[in-house]
Amino acid sequence: MDRQTLSIMKACEVVGVSRRTIYNWISAGKVEYVRTAGGSIRIFADSLWRSPGVSVDAAASTGHAVAAPRNT
Repeated sequence: MDRQTLSIMKACEVVGVSRRTIYNWISAGKVEYVRTAGGSIRIFADSLWRSPGVSVDAAASTGHAVAAPRNT
């Protein structure tokens, strides 16, 4: 089964944060992503829904399913 991916802008809309926040999460390893053949970044939708501060590996092993915080 293929995992759903989102563009950076769609990921921003889904969790209510800025583009900069998404890029910070990518740099910190808080979300999983893939680069397309054209160089675009696509975020795995299921990696947006976990507790803040939980690394990708820790979230996968514990099964966290909590929404990421909203940047207000």
